[in-house]
Amino acid sequence: MTHRPGLDPAVAQTRRAVRAALAGMPAGATVVVALSGGADSLALAAATAFEAPKAGLTAVSVTIDHGLQAGSTDAAAAAAAQARALGIEPRIVRVRVGSDGGPEAAARAARYAALRDEASVLRATAVLTGHTLDDQAETVLLGLARGSGAASLQGMAPVSQLADGIALLRPLLGLHRATTRAACAAEELVPWDDPQNEDASFARVRVRSRVLPVLEAELGPGIAEALARTAEQLREDAEAFDEMIDETIEDIVEHAEAGISVSVPALAANPPALRHRIIRHVVAAEFGASLTRVQTLEVARLVTDWNGQGPIDLPACRARRTGARLEFTAH
Repeated sequence: MTHRPGLDPAVAQTRRAVRAALAGMPAGATVVVALSGGADSLALAAATAFEAPKAGLTAVSVTIDHGLQAGSTDAAAAAAAQARALGIEPRIVRVRVGSDGGPEAAARAARYAALRDEASVLRATAVLTGHTLDDQAETVLLGLARGSGAASLQGMAPVSQLADGIALLRPLLGLHRATTRAACAAEELVPWDDPQNEDASFARVRVRSRVLPVLEAELGPGIAEALARTAEQLREDAEAFDEMIDETIEDIVEHAEAGISVSVPALAANPPALRHRIIRHVVAAEFGASLTRVQTLEVARLVTDWNGQGPIDLPACRARRTGARLEFTAH
């Protein structure tokens, strides 16, 4: 009797994670794997190459060449070659990175725009990215350090929307980066190590290489898992708040000339957390702008501490108290 070697545990974990993410996808659909060539995305591509055909799906990889460093074209070509060897049709997209928000944010914006466009061309139902539990922990810590509020502390959702009809899936959020590297080693895949992942001028790199190791050493193991659990709990809270806002907002909001108005007594009757979320939601939904914590509190004072103060200038709109209504109008 021939003994068959068992499946490597890391490979099994990545495949299970991808299988769960693809469950329920319509047979015949196309999914896109965002493939940088790094260990995380390469392990994701290998798992998707195995699981997608079993689910009746077609997998295509898209590698974004940001052109920000020497050798990026060769790295993109190597990633595409490994995708092809796995049985996935590869695509390479070269993008121009702007400068808005700094180099990391600009590269991210260009990358997701390109992934969205490619997925639309392919009529794909989902884009899969290789974000791991370690990435989630780093995201939460960065949000905490920046004081960005609960929205940023929610980290990355396992499932969100990239565009109408295109889901953004992160199957590996429950796995450590060490697992993806082990999966690549087990399948004899050669990941590309992006030099920027060692560049300490980037805040995320400092969190990864300095901050998290210190926290683990001083507070004990399991910090990354704890941060990921915190993000999950905050997402649950946010979903509950969103439902409450949807139920509340229909009764307290009215369209006004060049804008929208909200009932002051109704806002005042709500607890601060819900009141602030309603204010932010109204501005975001009506004018496509995000309010800072300071701006939100200033608007809330028109409800709870109004002494006849005048209008407040906000991004894309102006807020003012008119009798028992809080009006938001475009500039």
